[in-house]
Amino acid sequence: MVTMDDLSKAIILLVRVGAVARFIYCMVRLAAAEEQAAQYKKRARNTVIFYVIAESIWQIKDLILYYYS
Repeated sequence: MVTMDDLSKAIILLVRVGAVARFIYCMVRLAAAEEQAAQYKKRARNTVIFYVIAESIWQIKDLILYYYS
């Protein structure tokens, strides 16, 4: 039986893998497309910001659950 903890771990894993894949994709496209370099730099930066915010949300959730349980 799948628990909520298993589902949250799976979502965290998907976010991490997706963010890393998106960052690598942006870096490869950045090296290949010089005329769109600014666009891919911005996308890579936004991917890193998304990853930091997503990790922060999970850490805050864990802190709240630890505090109230």
